[in-house]
Amino acid sequence: MENEKLQQLKNLLGEVWDISMAAAVLGWDQETYMPPGGSKARGIQLSTLSRIAHTKFTSPKIGELLSELEPEAANWDPDSDEARLVKVTRRDYDKATKVPSDFVAEMTRVASEAQVAWREAKEKSDFSKFEPYLARIVELRRQYADFFAPYEHVYDPLLDDFEPGLKTADVQRIFEALRPQQVALIKAIAEKPQVDDSFLHQPYDEKKQWDFGVEVITKFGFDWKRGRQDKSAHPFTTSFSVNDVRITTRIVPDFLGTGLFGTMHECGHALYEQRVDPALERTPLGHGASLAIHESQSRLWENLVGRSRPFWEHFYPRLQEYFPAQLGNVDLETFYKGINKVEPSLIRTEADEATYNLHIMLRLELEIALMEGSVEVKDLPEVWNEKMREYLGVTPPDDAHGVLQDIHWSMGALGYFSTYALGNLISAQWWERMHEDIPNLDEQIRAGNFADLLGWLREHIHRHGAKFEPQELVKRVTGSGIDPAPYMRYLKTKYGEIYNL
Repeated sequence: MENEKLQQLKNLLGEVWDISMAAAVLGWDQETYMPPGGSKARGIQLSTLSRIAHTKFTSPKIGELLSELEPEAANWDPDSDEARLVKVTRRDYDKATKVPSDFVAEMTRVASEAQVAWREAKEKSDFSKFEPYLARIVELRRQYADFFAPYEHVYDPLLDDFEPGLKTADVQRIFEALRPQQVALIKAIAEKPQVDDSFLHQPYDEKKQWDFGVEVITKFGFDWKRGRQDKSAHPFTTSFSVNDVRITTRIVPDFLGTGLFGTMHECGHALYEQRVDPALERTPLGHGASLAIHESQSRLWENLVGRSRPFWEHFYPRLQEYFPAQLGNVDLETFYKGINKVEPSLIRTEADEATYNLHIMLRLELEIALMEGSVEVKDLPEVWNEKMREYLGVTPPDDAHGVLQDIHWSMGALGYFSTYALGNLISAQWWERMHEDIPNLDEQIRAGNFADLLGWLREHIHRHGAKFEPQELVKRVTGSGIDPAPYMRYLKTKYGEIYNL
């Protein structure tokens, strides 16, 4: 089906991709090895590259090629790579041409400087050091939304960047169905005797934590010839190519959970990026479908696999070999219950599965309020603490454990947070479908064999890259759109058994 116009389009899109990937390398370096003094220059460099990429992508030539190809594409197989490329590029092009290149450059520069300010503010637990940067980011994000007016809700254009096709009202509806069920479950658990997880909170050698995590994700299928792992203040995954996918982790010397489950989580993202069809590379299809689909992968490997009993029936003896003094006298059942302890906590990334989504709902409400103007940036620490008390019954002792704990706002990523909770829901939908297709999946995991699991994900999700919008992809695989019911079934079954509900 290859024709000259399609090839021209691919060549132009490939150049945009290359510039964006070069910027991604600089972004990865900024979060891992760059000395703090480099932040101002790095902000300018990233700003220049983002402006060039945006200018190239919004060029009239790409618009002309799309207009010439669309009549032809109407006759192609609608699920073919070529037809989807034209469709997705048109969607992205129409969005991008509404946003001036100078605005993109300014947003990138401000976000780059804000990330450095956020790190310092978090270190000193002082929101005032970050406040002016965040105020500017909120101002820019409102300006960004205005490029897409009229809209149903000011938050819609931001959400669409991360979840194409999803509306604020859709997410609110899903969360409203979910919230009372999760709150009821947490309340039921709170009335039962608490499980013991004290063994997780003691000194664990950092190198051994790292090595065990590497052993686990190697078995999952992480390809070290096409990826690497480093350390960062906030774990993340970035991809420069299907053949170069980077993950980072954060290891806490006196708590086992952070590094271990963070490593599994980021590996889930990386397994996705490493298995996108290489034919989609250097086009807008050459990455994950959306942030929620991405989170469904990371949360699946971290929680549905990594916190499951079959997984630990295989790996726990090995972990005990690494840490005989800490875990030698802790039996498997105690360990399994300990890593699945439900307790309202301050930090989102360390929250258990039953309370995690409440952390997300809190952030979504704050983002919407910031965009609507009903909450001012200066009042965020106070409002954050109020909502933590209301939702989880805990009060942050300081800004570092409260409003400053996440990097996302410093990156300008308002619109992002709901994707975490949506990813949880989708992961349970995949999980139910996967068990129908692979009836002995639990036995395979118990044997430390993840090949069929990874093969299923590659076939149904990974290889398609961004060909399908998230809701469309979920429906193709499971038969329904994003649905909270499988996730609640999963939580009630798992915690019903752990806490004798």
